[in-house]
Amino acid sequence: MTSSLFTPRATLDGTAGRTGTITTPHGEIATPAFVPVGTKATVKTVLPESVAALGAQAVLANAYHLYLQPGPEIVDEAGGLGRFMNWPGPTYTDSGGFQVMSLGVGFKKVISMDAVGPQDDGKIADGKERLADVDDDGVTFKSHLDGSMHRFTPEVSMQIQHQLGADIIFAFDELTTLMNTRGYQESSLERTRQWAIRCLAEHNRLSCERSHRPQQALWGVVQGAQYEDLRRKATRDLVELSRIDRENGGKGFGGYGIGGALEKSNLGTIVGWVTDELPDDAPRHLLGISEPDDIFTAIENGADTFDCVSPTRVARNGAIYSFDGRYNITNRKYRNDFGPLDAELDNYSTQYTRAYLHHLFKAKEGLASTLATLHNLSFTITLVDRARAAIEDGTYFEYRDDFLARYYAGSR
Repeated sequence: MTSSLFTPRATLDGTAGRTGTITTPHGEIATPAFVPVGTKATVKTVLPESVAALGAQAVLANAYHLYLQPGPEIVDEAGGLGRFMNWPGPTYTDSGGFQVMSLGVGFKKVISMDAVGPQDDGKIADGKERLADVDDDGVTFKSHLDGSMHRFTPEVSMQIQHQLGADIIFAFDELTTLMNTRGYQESSLERTRQWAIRCLAEHNRLSCERSHRPQQALWGVVQGAQYEDLRRKATRDLVELSRIDRENGGKGFGGYGIGGALEKSNLGTIVGWVTDELPDDAPRHLLGISEPDDIFTAIENGADTFDCVSPTRVARNGAIYSFDGRYNITNRKYRNDFGPLDAELDNYSTQYTRAYLHHLFKAKEGLASTLATLHNLSFTITLVDRARAAIEDGTYFEYRDDFLARYYAGSR
């Protein structure tokens, strides 16, 4: 197998939404699918076996973090990411660009979901220092762990991701923020296009050199911020690069990621611009979303897979997803509430009461994060699985409207 293979199935009338199957060396992914984030080769606080038992089809790890610790050569020696973390199914790794750039301007987890204030190409987060400097060849950055200096280029990112061994890897791209000027976005887009050419070349070389390993699929990443012409141009450019690469005997892009800082209010519009320019047989991954309404927006605008750290991150702070909205289990009213976290959702955490989880968080017990994380993952996976089934049986819009009306009607 030389790359991931996408087979379209049902379509969602009047939208770009669809169902399908992505085939990888480690199994199939029925789409649309939510991909839990296992940044450092682990979904924080839970066993890989538990994540699989919840119905997760794939996990996504991060090249930047695994490069710094334990090092890609260790993961390679272990037999690749899946074997290293005891995950039997498909795996993704992002290129490391998000962390290099986001840490570089000090915004860490979230670049921006809103364009607030004047545009400024030199802006960094308040109280932070710039940890990364971009040039046309790559990025020089300071480790957030120990302050040591490192250098990522497109070739280095490909070498790291090949050593990590994920089924689906992403081209190294420059992540801009919504605070960057139009002029910078244009120059950055060309830089990312040039990097994509170099990623393809190195990916082809490494695929031949490492033919003893399961073959990986390289996906291009579409940038362009909030500008329609730049998003469409970036998409067309990557599709053309893939065509040329394949005509010259290369593997081309096996799919495409939609990246960058996105305004929440324009999420669907921006995703739609990109998917409108992509061939039907190309799988699309939306790199990072937030709340349940974003999931429906992504699906309806043609995203096949998407990752999101929100379900696991908020769980560790006591925020619980339920069909009646999100609530915080640490609130006093749950102290003697002996009902389940959500009466309609059956998962491992169902056997534990809200009162017990409230106690665990108040006592600062590690099990609190484990049970909350399992529940929120189960909730999100179930939400998407039901959306996929609803597309195929023709009840998607009823399902979406009923879910959103109930979820956002109010919290407990």
